[in-house]
Amino acid sequence: MYKNGLSYARCTAVVLLTHIVMLAAILLRGNYETLRDIVPLGVVVLGLDLVYTVILRFFYKQMTYTMDFFLLLLLGISVIFQSCFGGIGFALKHQITCIIALVMCQVGFLLTRNHVWIQSKKKILYIILGVLILSILFLTGSRSMWITIGSISIQPSEFMKPVFVLICATSIREQHEKKKILFFYVSREMLVMTGAFIIIAGLQWWCRDLGSLPIFAAAYICALVCRLCYPKAKFSKKTIIGISAIGAVVVIAALKFAPGYVQDRLSVDIWNQMEGNGYQQCKALIALAEGGLFGKGPGCGSLYQVFASDTDIVFSTICEEWGFLVGLLTILILMGMLLLPMINKPRSYFHTTMILGVVAVMIVQMGLNIFGSCNLIPFTGVTIPFISQGGSSMITCGFLAGMLKAGQSPVFRKTEPKLKKTRTENRKAAVV
Repeated sequence: MYKNGLSYARCTAVVLLTHIVMLAAILLRGNYETLRDIVPLGVVVLGLDLVYTVILRFFYKQMTYTMDFFLLLLLGISVIFQSCFGGIGFALKHQITCIIALVMCQVGFLLTRNHVWIQSKKKILYIILGVLILSILFLTGSRSMWITIGSISIQPSEFMKPVFVLICATSIREQHEKKKILFFYVSREMLVMTGAFIIIAGLQWWCRDLGSLPIFAAAYICALVCRLCYPKAKFSKKTIIGISAIGAVVVIAALKFAPGYVQDRLSVDIWNQMEGNGYQQCKALIALAEGGLFGKGPGCGSLYQVFASDTDIVFSTICEEWGFLVGLLTILILMGMLLLPMINKPRSYFHTTMILGVVAVMIVQMGLNIFGSCNLIPFTGVTIPFISQGGSSMITCGFLAGMLKAGQSPVFRKTEPKLKKTRTENRKAAVV
């Protein structure tokens, strides 16, 4: 940890204390029959805290562990939430996906901390993106985003998020390799990035699932801004204004000519269609109101009976049982985790653009879920990172957290191997 921050032991204590307080709240206010309902949850959550912190401390060396503590704190909170919906138990499946997310965080960190190496693999990233797109087209069935294998469902579009963010990330060297095309100075990789975004947008439209499109658009816009704001980008103010105007026209046209199901969501009056298109949002708003500031108590809610209560409207489910204050605090912890790499400025331009892309993806995804549950925007059906149930989403978010961590502990160059001294050099040294 940093010298002016909390020590490793204190950070461990904060994580443990937070989870202990939440378990105590279940003990005092929860809907359970015997202590046996709580013991497995407490043992697993606190046990994972201790095991993971020991592994990080003694078997893994890096510059900072702040991101790991944030992630461990959030995942423990998530497991406790998911284990209380509809009664106190233990969400074993969610616990397994959380452990996988911790592993994927380390994988993402190791793969992206060396910006020179990951940049040299951009062609492989294009291939991976192409394979994921083809899998959606040919393996998901009739215009769907899901691949179902027995009882297991996989969403390839989730795995596209970190791949696309890495494609969007750029370096200073790439910004010097620009050519003038019409009125714009652009690089080849910028054209490829734009093409990839257009293909993804077309895929979302073809699959009739535009809920995730704002997430990819946010990553693309951040990448575009990083190129426009680069000192030698050679973009005039008029050009920037022109691009902004074109973007506004595209958004307006997209809203006007959107498919019928999108138009229905944009214009639906949920209170007049409580048993139709507005069912989930009505139930979510009622649960928010009934939960108040302090909630009904863990396991005492009723929203768990509504479809997607643990995924798409999980914020309302949390607020109903735990209260709006706990739900807000959870979101603030997630925001702190995302903003931390931006406060500690990375020394690599590639890592800077990569971090901005990851933060944009997670903030937009979180905003779509929360604002949709609160009926501030049309319902999109996306998850809250690390909080919602879901294997594909949790694995992807874990990898994205590793990318954030890589910006905190980057590798800039390989250490030069020490050359063995020859016999002649050894004799000269002995004479001296």
